[in-house]
Amino acid sequence: MVEIRSEHPDDIVAREFLLDRCFGESRRLKTSERLREGRRPAEGLAFTAEADGRLVGTIRLWHVAAGSDRPALLLGPLAVDPDCQGAGLGGRLMRHALARAEALGHGAVLLVGDAPYYARFGFSPALAAGLSMPGPFERDRFLGLDLRPGALKDAGGLLRATGAWGEADVPRPAIADAAAASRRRVA
Repeated sequence: MVEIRSEHPDDIVAREFLLDRCFGESRRLKTSERLREGRRPAEGLAFTAEADGRLVGTIRLWHVAAGSDRPALLLGPLAVDPDCQGAGLGGRLMRHALARAEALGHGAVLLVGDAPYYARFGFSPALAAGLSMPGPFERDRFLGLDLRPGALKDAGGLLRATGAWGEADVPRPAIADAAAASRRRVA
């Protein structure tokens, strides 16, 4: 049985291992990662999936401005342990996170991802068409979703991080140790 719950600090090292396993080290080079770097996820919008005491999924949303002053959330990364993929867990995490964001009064969500996969949740490249990322990105994978009708209508300009700055979730040495261990497993 898989439980979706709010992320807590004890999840961070396991989350880093999962992200490395799913996306590899190159995930740290993406423009989306630059927007998240050094910031805290939006309050109440970081979730993990746990099965038998093991972290098997993660999703987070982050505060951004879509253009000059339009608040939005940036979703990502969404990851499911490869051993658990194909059972609908990614969809459950998405629906859970989006429902919570809507309940908290957020109006729009943006992400960079596989358009056919995210279309089932209502994401569309058309809603992000007037926006750009502050670095390299694939235009056809930049997607938007209105949680509130018209939230991204006529949005234009550069996406920028607006979320709270925060201390690292865990001490830097713990993250470095987790990353090094992950690299050793891959090698």
